[in-house]
Amino acid sequence: MKEIKKVVVAYSGGLDTSVIVSWLKEKYHCEVIAFIADVGQGEDLEAIKAKALATGARQALIKDVKDAFVADYLFPMLRANAVYEGAYLLGTSIARPLIAKTQMEVVRETGADAVAHGATGKGNDQVRFELTYYTIDPRIRVIAPWREWEFKSRTHLIEYSRKHGIPVSATKDKPYSSDRNIFHISYEGGILEDPWSEPPPDMYTLIVPAEKAPDRPVYVEVSYEKGDPVAVDGKRMRPLELLQTLNGIGGENGIGRVDLVENRYVGIKSRGVYETPGGTILHYAHRAIESITLDREVYHMKDSMVTRYAEMVYYGYWFSPERTALQKLIDETQASVTGDVRLKLYKGNVSVTGRQSPYSLYNTSLATFEEEYVYNQKDAEGFIKINALRLKRY
Repeated sequence: MKEIKKVVVAYSGGLDTSVIVSWLKEKYHCEVIAFIADVGQGEDLEAIKAKALATGARQALIKDVKDAFVADYLFPMLRANAVYEGAYLLGTSIARPLIAKTQMEVVRETGADAVAHGATGKGNDQVRFELTYYTIDPRIRVIAPWREWEFKSRTHLIEYSRKHGIPVSATKDKPYSSDRNIFHISYEGGILEDPWSEPPPDMYTLIVPAEKAPDRPVYVEVSYEKGDPVAVDGKRMRPLELLQTLNGIGGENGIGRVDLVENRYVGIKSRGVYETPGGTILHYAHRAIESITLDREVYHMKDSMVTRYAEMVYYGYWFSPERTALQKLIDETQASVTGDVRLKLYKGNVSVTGRQSPYSLYNTSLATFEEEYVYNQKDAEGFIKINALRLKRY
């Protein structure tokens, strides 16, 4: 096999990737480039860059992809109403293809001949990263240290990091890991591996506990144009600003906490705890505006695709031909999804309290229980009898 001279690592500054930089140099005797994707993780990226260089990386490059993340990944996914297994809004899943794609751009810029990531051999991220790598360059050399090295647990990594003077934030007493971006933060592993144990209250980052949220409800209006949110409370905003605004409002009102035992693509059940404040508001708002602007059969057809679309994102098939084709169909349905949604936020709950659109298909004359002259109720008798034919026969 051809010798590796230069490898680009998807670097977060956490325990796994911090060890990987040192391990790659020991194992492959190659030049290591640390690539840091700014997806809105709320960390000091310059400090992370300095840490990468201090622990052996030849170069450390930061790429700001927040705007692209929101506009080109999150918004298309929100147009699809994608939810995995009824609860997970896919915050980590959707970030991985963008990170991997940008990592491959760094490969081209630097002339590297390999890529590496810190995903374990048990998880989903290894699939998400590598499917993207191979889609962009089928010949790229991929190094997945968790499938190669001698370490068997994160406890072993902590011991290695201490031996090699690598500073890490994880400890043996509190070893759960977290992953954050502009859309959400996830927690898994360590003390969360027991699905009966309640997460520690000091673990949460973005969302206040429902019992500590304001005692009065907060109302927020989200305006849509062709399926995408464009304004909050009448103020037009760029996608990134809009999501940040809703993150703040949602977090203050306890919106968006999820504790889920999910089915990983590799066949293992795992427990994930998620905080998705702004995304939760946008999910409810988008479904509400669709309820009055989409034809019944279009709405039902689109709804039937939610599970399949969510699986594509969760499994790592963002750049697959089937996801691209389905996205085109979904986007075709959004031409009339324009209008305003009013939501009530109260102690962790989201309620839709109003929706309006210039393209609304809601007809008060037809829906009313009061006297009207548009709908002949006697017509329903034939409709029912025709639909009952096969049941009578059965």
